Amino acid sequence: MQQVLTQDGICLALEIYFARSCGIGQVSLALIFLVLTGALPLASSYSITADESDPKKEYAFPMLLISSGFHAVVAGYTYSWYSGTGQMGFAAGMLASGFLAAMGLWCMLFAGSSRISKRTGADKRTSGFPFKNVEADKRKKR
Repeated sequence: MQQVLTQDGICLALEIYFARSCGIGQVSLALIFLVLTGALPLASSYSITADESDPKKEYAFPMLLISSGFHAVVAGYTYSWYSGTGQMGFAAGMLASGFLAAMGLWCMLFAGSSRISKRTGADKRTSGFPFKNVEADKRKKR
């Protein structure tokens, strides 16, 4: 295989990096295909609602988990290359992938309907400063 890449059979560091990055990407795509085709069940019972405005979709969380994991692995991989070579291109790739992994983790933790109270149906994010808190006033009247 090495003789195909160069005449003297030596692989360049950039070629090794791209080959391994391609492998990581292919594993992530394989996981996405397994989830989207239904080969891996996402739950023991499917609770599909007829409401199209439901923000919770069946495949949103698994796809977010796979893509965040991919970016976390790529960030770690580019960090190992940056620490070995000191090239700033790897540092930029590490920062970009780390940012995307952090955003995915943030979305997995804080996205959803937890801001809506299950008991009252009111939004929990309301406050009294600097505007009047109408939702809190409704609760006080009860």
